[in-house]
Amino acid sequence: MADSPETKSQPGQLNIELTEEIAEGTYSNLAIINHSSTEFVIDFVRVMPGVPKAKVKSRILLTASHAKRLLRALGENIAKYEAVHGEIHDSEAVSGIPMNFGGPAAKA
Repeated sequence: MADSPETKSQPGQLNIELTEEIAEGTYSNLAIINHSSTEFVIDFVRVMPGVPKAKVKSRILLTASHAKRLLRALGENIAKYEAVHGEIHDSEAVSGIPMNFGGPAAKA
């Protein structure tokens, strides 16, 4: 079967597949970031009010250089978002509601 114009890859182009399950996404309202000398680990957690326990929903491991590129890309995208929609306000600082619900405080 020949490639159609929609599926034919151009030289140097990366073909990325997104499954339906992954496309649905996973909600997270807390990120816990740790690092070693060689990699960064980002745990995405969903914390529910009144529930004293929360599970890590997804863990991403990155090299230090990829973590820095992610930081830069996130900063650029936040700037573009705020240029269109206005400044993003940190809701935790506004509401004063602690996100730890009695557990250890995490930095995101």
